[in-house]
Amino acid sequence: MAAPQKKTRSTAQKALIGSALETETRFVSAKQLHRRLEDSGASVGLATVYRQLNALAQSGDADTITIAETQLFRACAQTEHHHHLVCERCGTAVEIDPPGEDWMRRIAASNGFEITHHVFEIFGLCADCRAVD
Repeated sequence: MAAPQKKTRSTAQKALIGSALETETRFVSAKQLHRRLEDSGASVGLATVYRQLNALAQSGDADTITIAETQLFRACAQTEHHHHLVCERCGTAVEIDPPGEDWMRRIAASNGFEITHHVFEIFGLCADCRAVD
């Protein structure tokens, strides 16, 4: 009898975590999202938050990047491959168009490579974070 209750709890927690991530406008860590959930009175373990965020990233429902060895997540509404300009301090992200596929293939070919996949993110400081310095 305990198994159905666990599945219900897991499903409720999954929905809670997904919903919390969707309201974030920035990339956030699992710890930041967990703290936010706890502050709102939700009872969910940090390991569960990590697990669910990684599942969302694997399914394509969340973007993930790494800054300073910390994995960050952001809800992803786009179904196609896309890229970001990301603030290293606050996690603000803007979706951008990278250099074209032709440029990437030309650079790869001129160096003897064949492209199998690519990751293209640009990191810096947003205007608000620069203003604080």
